Amino acid sequence: MTRHPHRASAAATLAVALLCFTPAPAWADDGGPSTPPGSTTTSPPPEVDANSPGLKLADGATLAPAKVLDIKSVVEDLGGEERREDTNTDVKFALQAEVLFPKDSAELNPEASARIKAIAEEAEAQKATDVRVFGFTDNLGSYGHGKKLSKRRAEAVHDELAGHLGPQVTFSVRGYSEDYPIADNGSEEGRKKNRRVEVSFPRGATGTGGATGSG
Repeated sequence: MTRHPHRASAAATLAVALLCFTPAPAWADDGGPSTPPGSTTTSPPPEVDANSPGLKLADGATLAPAKVLDIKSVVEDLGGEERREDTNTDVKFALQAEVLFPKDSAELNPEASARIKAIAEEAEAQKATDVRVFGFTDNLGSYGHGKKLSKRRAEAVHDELAGHLGPQVTFSVRGYSEDYPIADNGSEEGRKKNRRVEVSFPRGATGTGGATGSG
């Protein structure tokens, strides 16, 4: 049998090539941590010395006085016609315009008196001497018209409150038109809430803190 040296040499060369390009074996998942592509690994966080001077007050330093956070409580009747907000410092009522006035009017309707009287009684219980009465509208119509209407409505509520509270109380009365909405003007439900008169006063030390009835 005749041997062909060049064929043997080619076979040896192929064997070497296969050895050089044999891929590394795939390792089975051993449950250890993996690193997603593109991420970086970091070293463990340093230990914190609880006795480090940087974690202690400097000599002669004192903690700031304790501060009571302002917590707000909101109570709204089922129809959303009346809303009460209580904080550590203030009491605020928001009455929808529809329950106080006819449409586009600043004349109080007969049902408004009972609601306003209930607010006056709460102001007396809180021993309020400064009362704010602010009127608001939705964003329909002109801003100027809303400004006038909201001011006239605030004045009407002020007049009713003043008859219950007496001359010792100082009032701030303003109309804000569509400014400061409390709901989305994009829906009629939201616009109803924005058409409102707000009555607010500082909380007294001996106030009751409860919600009034809807009248």
